[in-house]
Amino acid sequence: MQEKTIYALGFFDGVHLGHQALLNTCKALAAEYGCAAGVQTFGNHPDALVEGKAPGLINSIADREALLREMGMERVIVLPFDNALMHTPWQDYFQRLLTEFHAGGIVCGYDFRFGDRGAGDGEKLLSACKETGIPCRVVPEQKVEGLTVSSTRIRGFLAEGNIAEANRFLGHPHRLTGKVVTGHQLGRTMGIPTANIAVPAGVALPKYGVYACKALVDGKAYPAVTNIGLRPTVGGHHVTVEPWLLDYDGDLYGRELTLLFYDYLREERKFRNLDALQAEIRKNADQTRKFFEKT
Repeated sequence: MQEKTIYALGFFDGVHLGHQALLNTCKALAAEYGCAAGVQTFGNHPDALVEGKAPGLINSIADREALLREMGMERVIVLPFDNALMHTPWQDYFQRLLTEFHAGGIVCGYDFRFGDRGAGDGEKLLSACKETGIPCRVVPEQKVEGLTVSSTRIRGFLAEGNIAEANRFLGHPHRLTGKVVTGHQLGRTMGIPTANIAVPAGVALPKYGVYACKALVDGKAYPAVTNIGLRPTVGGHHVTVEPWLLDYDGDLYGRELTLLFYDYLREERKFRNLDALQAEIRKNADQTRKFFEKT
């Protein structure tokens, strides 16, 4: 028989401080009741069906799952949010948690809604769990200096390039993972070999500009000055994410690369020539090194 699991329920985009309050409650209940700690989430944003349009996501499903596991979740159940699930009565969804996923308890947020027409909520879960004889906790709103922690607020910070505030509400560095693909290789001709990262579908990028990042390769973190944008100096017409991994020498093509964002250095702009661009990138590299030396 499969071990019972205490499940935290939600979409968990960003796995921010509010979500972490759910995860910590989930882990505490799991320890108290001798269960595993897990999450039940969705592979696609419910708003795509419910509202007809999904927001740009903070994280891909792969990054979301990686963060959840790093934060102690032993099981991560990812369901497709489709028409059948959208119209499932909340009572049937609850029974599925019990029978198919062996739920031994439930944790959700104060604003969690589920089931057909969003009829299920925390109060209904509390009542249903009490009748079933399993624990349930509804975690209250989490705030930072009076402001509610939410994925929507964090998306706003990222759109402004306000990485410091985004990270403060996330409780960890903003993360982006993608495969390194072949680019124009212009950087190599300038002695600045950047990697070109394919952005996962549905993920919203931070504001165009240059960022101080860390790049994770083979379990090691390298400082990386990263440009997001259209590359106007060289006549670019599509958005690219291009980190230059400082102190790294190796072939990254075809590999998955994770970027952790720490600071916004400057806006993207068009330089008068490639020499001016090169000088500015090297200046940004120095700024990136100094940032991590200080922190």
